[in-house]
Amino acid sequence: MAEINNPRFPDIRRCESDHREGHTVVADMDGTLLIGRSSFPYFAVAAFELGGVLRLLLLVLASPLAGLLYYCISESAGIRVLIFAALAGARVSDVECVARAVLPKFYSGDVHPEAWRVFSACGRRCVLTANPRVMVEPFLKEYLGADLVIGTEICAMGGRATGLVSSPGILVGINKARALEKVFAEAQPEIGIGDRKTDFDFMRLCKESYLVSRSHEPVQPVSPDKLLKPVVFHDGRLVQKPSPVMALLIVLWFPIGFILAVLRIAAGSLLPMPVVYYAFWALGVRVAVKGTPPPRAQKSLGQTGVLFICSHRTLLDPIFLSTALGRPIPAVTYSLSRLSEIISPIKTVRLNRDRVKDADMIKKLLQEGDLAICPEGTTCREAFLLRFSALFAELTDDLVPVAMANRMSMFHGTTARGWKGMDPFYFFMNPSPAYEVTFLNKLPYDLTCGAGKSSHDVANYIQRAIAATLSYECTSFTRKDKYRALAGNDGNVGDKPRITPHKLMGS
Repeated sequence: MAEINNPRFPDIRRCESDHREGHTVVADMDGTLLIGRSSFPYFAVAAFELGGVLRLLLLVLASPLAGLLYYCISESAGIRVLIFAALAGARVSDVECVARAVLPKFYSGDVHPEAWRVFSACGRRCVLTANPRVMVEPFLKEYLGADLVIGTEICAMGGRATGLVSSPGILVGINKARALEKVFAEAQPEIGIGDRKTDFDFMRLCKESYLVSRSHEPVQPVSPDKLLKPVVFHDGRLVQKPSPVMALLIVLWFPIGFILAVLRIAAGSLLPMPVVYYAFWALGVRVAVKGTPPPRAQKSLGQTGVLFICSHRTLLDPIFLSTALGRPIPAVTYSLSRLSEIISPIKTVRLNRDRVKDADMIKKLLQEGDLAICPEGTTCREAFLLRFSALFAELTDDLVPVAMANRMSMFHGTTARGWKGMDPFYFFMNPSPAYEVTFLNKLPYDLTCGAGKSSHDVANYIQRAIAATLSYECTSFTRKDKYRALAGNDGNVGDKPRITPHKLMGS
């Protein structure tokens, strides 16, 4: 391959991106496609997901050594320490799950606008990165459209990562150039993009090369909805991308947060519901109530209960609905861990996923009083509502939509891959978790099935009403879609098909 000897490459902003459909681009990842130059936050996310707070502690303790080796010896030496601390002993299949279900959320919020402008304009896209390929490939291919990802290969034994790397070692410097020559042979890529001296070797092998230089002004990342597809589903416990300081705070807060979570759960489970709101407030849990809830059904007057139709953010939605009303509201659930059932302060009834049996059960419960249901069937963390199951609309015309929203600053209170019994603990481990419960007006009779509307029309109307209240977007995604994206199955057993954005209504 021909070489370009001038190491003074022009800035990426000088690269024309028009008419590049037939061109090949080769780009580095950290500091180039991503704004952040450090890969520590992503190793920290992987460490916490693979080994919990103890592995995160190990990574935090190892990070000063990694930094020392990085600046005093070589970039390669520092990255080797991070790989060992984060991945050693972990199942490779678990690393792949984290790469598919957890890391894309964090990567997608850090894409460099100028690098993405050029990278997305080219017809063939290749990424050379020092990061373990197994960690970054799902994001780069599914969200940035990379055709080829060449990264550091980790060693495995018996299905577990050893923490060591395969030959030729960490993909930096000359190793990147050799990897590029091996793949492209005599063909010369049109564009090379890098951000540091160790990228110059492969950049010299491209017809045009551009540098993503450091900026004194903060660079605003590309909006995630501008990528190939939005991140609708994601898993993992951490809310924020952990810098070294944030990772240390998580480690220090974890035991304190767990004790606080036990106290908050005990208050919600043992105290009378009318005082739970004040107990939560005293323990740092904020509950905001908007709208006017309907009066309690009077069974003595022959009134049947109201069915509260809630958006689904965590399994605690019915509990915070009860907190807002000051009285326990039974809830029907699609799946709930045994531990969550034991500590729940309200009655929970499992659905059988059999329409006839479930309909009969819900009708009987409504005859006894008010009832809550989350027709999405599973939780969604982002500003989207999943498709509403229409069964509820066939059972009663007394429907009250409830828009549920929450705020978590450190830990997510949901999981698709982990132990669901820990969900309430992780939610209450946040320093100051919050819920906002908004009661919408009771559905007018002329919009119900009793007035001749189809159950699907009713369900879609309520979905749109809640979405408008929360400024969320309606989708037709279902529980199966979520589990296919995050766990590689449909919630039971099955293969993982690729999910595409076409299920976003209006797209």
